[in-house]
Amino acid sequence: MNKVTVTIQGANYIMVGEKTDKEILTIANYVNSEMDKLKESAPNLGSLQVSICTPLNLGIFWKLPNRHIPRLCMKFVHRGGICLFFFMNEDGRLAAQNRKRAYNGPYGNRGERMEHILTSEAVTRGHPDKICDQIADAVLDAVLAEEPEARVACETAVWKDGLCIFGELSARQEPDYETIAREVLRKIGYDRPELGFDWETCSVQVHMHPQSPDIARGVSHRAAEDTGAGDQGILFGYACRETEDLMPLPITLANRLARRLEVVGRDGTLPWLRPDGKTQVSVAYRDGKPVQITTVVLSAQHAPDIAVEDLRETLRQKVILPTLPAELVDENTLLYINPTGRFVIGGPAGDSGLTGRKLLADTYGSAARHGGGSISGKDPTKMDRTGAYLARYLAKNIVAAGLAERCEVQLAYAIGLADPVSVAVDTYGTGTVRDEALAGWLEENVDMRPGVIIRRFGLTQPIYQPLACYGHFGENARGMPWERTDLRLPRSFD
Repeated sequence: MNKVTVTIQGANYIMVGEKTDKEILTIANYVNSEMDKLKESAPNLGSLQVSICTPLNLGIFWKLPNRHIPRLCMKFVHRGGICLFFFMNEDGRLAAQNRKRAYNGPYGNRGERMEHILTSEAVTRGHPDKICDQIADAVLDAVLAEEPEARVACETAVWKDGLCIFGELSARQEPDYETIAREVLRKIGYDRPELGFDWETCSVQVHMHPQSPDIARGVSHRAAEDTGAGDQGILFGYACRETEDLMPLPITLANRLARRLEVVGRDGTLPWLRPDGKTQVSVAYRDGKPVQITTVVLSAQHAPDIAVEDLRETLRQKVILPTLPAELVDENTLLYINPTGRFVIGGPAGDSGLTGRKLLADTYGSAARHGGGSISGKDPTKMDRTGAYLARYLAKNIVAAGLAERCEVQLAYAIGLADPVSVAVDTYGTGTVRDEALAGWLEENVDMRPGVIIRRFGLTQPIYQPLACYGHFGENARGMPWERTDLRLPRSFD
């Protein structure tokens, strides 16, 4: 980043940007002239008001074919109505704050979303947090394969020198935790010492104990259909018409990029890639429809002998452009590839990891709300898993039936109780039926008891480790029973 001292309205500032000194000065002079014009036209405005109104005035021009605005300035005002002007006083204090154009909530009066940007992130299997989710679900699968009715709440933590498996297990026999963990690490690609973390040499600690009898009393020793919830929980399911799988586009694209990053690293296309990586995709919407990918962030761990510029161009050509829909990418799409430059030290050698720290990546990105409970490592009596699957099933079926363009279903459970304590539906004004009517029909006609859901979706099977990265819904969960659209909804809700 280039730092240039500029003068705006008689005060000196440090302007930060990637352009040359001349280009940055051009931008500063342009902003200064616009502020002068505003002061002349509205002499009653104070200095603070002028500093706020000028970026807002400039912000409208990005929609127009106005070539007089410098490109760098265009980038700053391009972010969903947020004017990003990096003006700093010489003492380092921010002189002009980010300012967001107001809109009347996320949706207009007719359910049409006002222009906005939605961003979602994903990570590769080698990310420290995702290592933990995969080990936790691998332990769960190993237990369920031998004892489908076992009770499991497995957590994992990982750091530079080792990992720890801890939590609850009530089963006739314990699995070989260490072997399971090391095999997961080997398959991910932590298979050589130069990565700073190696499946053969890392330490493995295990601290598991039986499930609390106070919890077990609520879920056991009764008919399967009347099994109580293994814990209280608030669960959200979501669906929309943005993709074939009725998932939000930003999280779908972020997961595709992360998976593509992993594929080209493992198949020999880009042998200098290492296991850790993150992606982020920002999509602009108009009237509820995706119209442009505004920003892509991709951070890829790599070997030390690849030049940063070569890495960036290669990832652009081999990962980003082949993955993103061409009709949503144009010259204004910003690509940030390894923004800090080198990313050699990654995985557990670079950062610790813990189960359940990528909840939005597991679900719908930032498109829907989340109750806060982790899915991975938990047997199906835990509603953080089973309730989340049911909520997705209900929301997806409502959208698939043509009853809404987008839908969020909220379920709430209390520990030991079989029936949910609340059911709510939000179609964001896009529904053909009142939200209350949809919620009432679901509550009356869909059996939402944990034991029934478990039987309906076959959740005692060892099916979970493949879902622990790239999402529990959408493309990564194709074929899973909660992704079906076989719920028979009525034509009339009168």
